Amino acid sequence: MSTIAREPDSVSTSAEAWKPGQDCQAVATAHLLGQDPNDIHGPTWGVVGTLGDSICYGGVPDKVNAIHAELARRITDSQLHKRLVSPNYSGGVSDGQRNGTPQMRYSLIGRETTHDGMSLHLEGSDLEGVIAVVACDKPPVGTTAALLERNVPAVIHSDGSIRPGIDPETGETIDLVSCFQVAQDPDPVKRERWARNACPGIGSCGGMFTYNTMQSFIATIGLEPVHMVAPVSEDPRRMDQFPRELVDCLLLMTEQNIRPRDLVTPAALRNGMIVAIAMGGSTNVLLHAPEIARSAGIDFWNEVMSRDEFNQLSRDVPVLINARPFGKYYMTDIEDKGGLQVILNELLKAGLLDGSTLTCTGETLAEQIARLDPPAPDGDVIHAFNTPYKNTGGLRVLSGNLAPDGGAVLKVAGVEGGIGADNRFVGRARTFDSEPALLDQLINAPEVFADNDMVVIRYEGPKGAPGMPEMLDPTSRITTLCRERGITIALMTDARFSGGSVGLVIGHVGPEAAVGGPIALVEDGDTIVVDLNDDTLNCEELGDLAVFEERQARWQAEAESNGGLSPHVRAVQSRLLKRMRLLANPAILGAGMGEG
Repeated sequence: MSTIAREPDSVSTSAEAWKPGQDCQAVATAHLLGQDPNDIHGPTWGVVGTLGDSICYGGVPDKVNAIHAELARRITDSQLHKRLVSPNYSGGVSDGQRNGTPQMRYSLIGRETTHDGMSLHLEGSDLEGVIAVVACDKPPVGTTAALLERNVPAVIHSDGSIRPGIDPETGETIDLVSCFQVAQDPDPVKRERWARNACPGIGSCGGMFTYNTMQSFIATIGLEPVHMVAPVSEDPRRMDQFPRELVDCLLLMTEQNIRPRDLVTPAALRNGMIVAIAMGGSTNVLLHAPEIARSAGIDFWNEVMSRDEFNQLSRDVPVLINARPFGKYYMTDIEDKGGLQVILNELLKAGLLDGSTLTCTGETLAEQIARLDPPAPDGDVIHAFNTPYKNTGGLRVLSGNLAPDGGAVLKVAGVEGGIGADNRFVGRARTFDSEPALLDQLINAPEVFADNDMVVIRYEGPKGAPGMPEMLDPTSRITTLCRERGITIALMTDARFSGGSVGLVIGHVGPEAAVGGPIALVEDGDTIVVDLNDDTLNCEELGDLAVFEERQARWQAEAESNGGLSPHVRAVQSRLLKRMRLLANPAILGAGMGEG
């Protein structure tokens, strides 16, 4: 992209324009930032970022400052007469450090509070042009939602992935998910060595986990230049070349009055979901895509695609990348082989994407990819459409008597066993009314689990936990157990999964247990059937109406005797957790805080 030359904007500097009460602090701020106080009446622009207590966010401040400096330089050099405000940040928690702990309930809530914090700044400061630097996986979605609601020219810049670590003794490539999977390794020296070496440098998780799933999604729907997704956080282009290009995008969007809702259309959202499927992306995209759509004024399941259409796409769209957690490579390897644009080009050539959707570069998606001129797939890291890494897509939405709303989600790309030649799994239910209860059993008595168990974790949904925490710790322990013993232990839950989870794991089961959904009625020993021929999740015992009604009545009586909540729903004191429990939407609608 070339730098855009513009005529200086006109701005009133007459005495009549001044309002001393509102203007005196703006003048002082302009002096503080080295700007011309005569420009304080121009449109307000700003750079925003996301911060947290992990290495995911470590590179954000420097990139925000680099973009801010470039924006200030361009405003001055081109005499744009914009008021540039100081960078502003919103925060999230560290998913990696909090998985398996009570604090993980705040992770998805962090998407909501990021949304709130960004809205506070965008609306309260009356920003009319924004560049956002985002890291980790929930804050980028909250930022995107706020930008769509504000709907002024805006462009997003991903902070970038971390490089994978190396075990210094074996040379094995390792990462955060690897560390969760060796949590019960009998060698304490190995556990410590991996903990010390799995996360070198800065950046968000580098596999095809939730962060990279959502950054690929956000770029595909047009809010981020496609070539900026795959480079690692420490890539020097993120500090010099990319800031210039991002400012070019903002200037072009402002000049042509292109706004986020002009980009995020039903066709663009469909493109984004197809890309997530083709990359074997995280199940969390089925929480975040409906929320992004909602903030753009779009009903995802009615205006973008139905559940049946989604499942048909998952059958028709192959997985094109050999990437962690289901494969071998990382986003840094994808960048080395040409980047996200290689994958988009394959999907465009196959006729699966609508190339006419508009993007933040001012080009259509097809025009942007053509300009980037990506190489052909290398055949190892990135596969061609006709010779894919996996023949069917990565995600599937399940319905049935355990998910009557059609909201249960299975990551087919991550399944390592248990689905037979008939595309079915039949298992015995082992129920746990909280994640800690399951973790206690996995840590202290793993031998009790057997082949074809279906572990059920409930009361961990949007309202139940509240906050719908990720289950990376228990799924990682189960994965290790299955690999060691050559068995299949499936898991279903009304909570959600990390993008790093693998195995026969089904999340987002709704209605959730806390509101009396069928998952609350499952008992130990029940027969659970997962059938990918018709994408169903059923409990055979609940198919008997008399059994269903008896269990439902018993659950209702227990809830009524406990003030309206099941005794398995844990009490909370935090204002945020109380608000989430009160306002949480169902997972199929994004699991966000409703408007009350």
